[in-house]
Amino acid sequence: MISQNDNFLLVDDDEIFNMVMQRALIRRGFSVDIFQSAKDAVNAMGEINYTKAIVDLKIAQESGLTLIKELKLLNPAMEIVMLTGYSSISTAVEAIKLGALNYFCKPVEVDEILQAFTSNTTDEEIALPENPTSLDRLEWEHIQKTLHANDGNISASARVLGMHRRTLQRKLQKRPVKN
Repeated sequence: MISQNDNFLLVDDDEIFNMVMQRALIRRGFSVDIFQSAKDAVNAMGEINYTKAIVDLKIAQESGLTLIKELKLLNPAMEIVMLTGYSSISTAVEAIKLGALNYFCKPVEVDEILQAFTSNTTDEEIALPENPTSLDRLEWEHIQKTLHANDGNISASARVLGMHRRTLQRKLQKRPVKN
C-alpha cells in the first residue's frame, strides 16, 4: 500500500531518467531522493527511513541485484521495484527471489510502478501469458543484447556467444523472430 508518508529511494545512473521520475513522483505527493550509485544509496539508508525503492538493474558498473540484497538487509520491510533496459527471464526471477515486488523493462510509466506497490497479488494470482516467448525470439533478443554490449562488433559478440563469426552473421541477416 502506498501513502503520502512513503519515502522513495530512486537508484539509477541515468541522470535524466532520475529527474523525470523524481518530478513525476513529487507531483503525486511523494518524497523522493535520487542516487546514481549503489554505495550512495546504501549510505543514505542510515539517515532516512526509505519505505519504497526503485532500482535499476545496471547502475554504472554495479548490479542492482546486489543492491536489492543490501537494501533488504538494512530494511526487510522495504518494497522494491526493479527496472532495466535489458530484460531477461533470469534477472527477473533473481530480482523477485531477492525480494523485488516487480520487474519492469524501460520505458515504463510511473503509474505502472506505483501500481506494483499497491497490488496485493500473490504468486497464484499472476497470470501467465497464453503464448510465451519462443526460444527463437529469446535467442534473437540475447544476440541483440550481446551485440549492443559489444558496440556492434560481430567478432567480439561471436566470441561471447560461443559461436563462429559467420554463423552469427547469418543469424543477423535473418529478420527478427516474431513473439
